[in-house]
Amino acid sequence: MNRVITTICAALGFLLITGAVSSVCAEDNFTQADRERLVRMEASQTVFMQQVDKRFEEQRSDMNSRFQQVDKRFEEQRSDMNSRFEELRSDMNSRFEQMTNMFYTISAVFTSLFAAVFGFAWWDRRTVLMSARKAAREEVEGVALDIRENMVTLHQLVDVLRKFAEKTPDLKELMMRAHLL
Repeated sequence: MNRVITTICAALGFLLITGAVSSVCAEDNFTQADRERLVRMEASQTVFMQQVDKRFEEQRSDMNSRFQQVDKRFEEQRSDMNSRFEELRSDMNSRFEQMTNMFYTISAVFTSLFAAVFGFAWWDRRTVLMSARKAAREEVEGVALDIRENMVTLHQLVDVLRKFAEKTPDLKELMMRAHLL
């Protein structure tokens, strides 16, 4: 690109210099030779401009093809990045799903453990209370039986003492004070 601009600048400079030199060197007379020289110079300038235009056109088409290649590369990279992003997103979604499932599983396990421990504690307390009630009932029944047996014995003893008190006046007086007679 710089080469073309340099060439154009050199050609324009050459034309200006030759035009200035010819106008300085020429006398007031404009001869046929001057006209022919001017025609040749215009022809060479036209050829030169056509060559420059041709080079610009070639470089433009070359640059267009390069830009198309760059655009194609960008498009390929964009599609590659999009596919990688989609893979990453699907991978992240699956990992998030796995984490959610793991959380639900852990929650279910802890809930089950809590229910099992609570159920065991309730069952154990119920069992202990039932066995304690049974033991207390048996103890009370045993004591009540002993009291009944002792009451029978006590009644028999009081009856014996009453019969004996009829013969002994001191014992009779003692029993009366104790309200047993």
